[in-house]
Amino acid sequence: MIFTPLSLNGAYLIDLERRGDHRGSFARLFCQEEFRQHGLTDIWSQCNVSHSVQKGTLRGMHFQRPPKADAKLVKCMAGSVFDVIVDLRENSETYGQWVSVTLTADGGGMIYVPQGFAHGFQTLSENAQLLYFHSDSYSPEHEGGFHHADPAVGIAWPLEIASLSDRDNNMPPLAKLEPIS
Repeated sequence: MIFTPLSLNGAYLIDLERRGDHRGSFARLFCQEEFRQHGLTDIWSQCNVSHSVQKGTLRGMHFQRPPKADAKLVKCMAGSVFDVIVDLRENSETYGQWVSVTLTADGGGMIYVPQGFAHGFQTLSENAQLLYFHSDSYSPEHEGGFHHADPAVGIAWPLEIASLSDRDNNMPPLAKLEPIS
């Protein structure tokens, strides 16, 4: 695996090192030792799949608060997505800043999302599917989110929004939330 730090401290783009021959290829999706060497979460408590049918679907921006704050490892298994993370960590020099990566099933890259970050994505294709590893179990009473179009954050979504949940559309602006400690 190739770990490339992103502009927000603790976040990484992780590319798979495929080994191939005439039969196809093989790559490690996770290696506990390599994650430990980079100081990343190396125990995953829950794994989820997200499937979005329509191109332009937007999901986000979501997070969990302590004591259920979780790191995530996100991989695109079908289609492609514009994946976004936002630093919500109290006293972070990059608080409120965002970074994006395009994840594709063919590309094989993953994004490592540290605890204290919000995560969201917009599908760039029909039938996009994401595989999520979470370092803690989902807890409805610790979930949070902010509005995907908050001008103070200024995420530049690449497509017109084709589908959005009422819940995501009614999220508050980031300024109404307390930072994650």
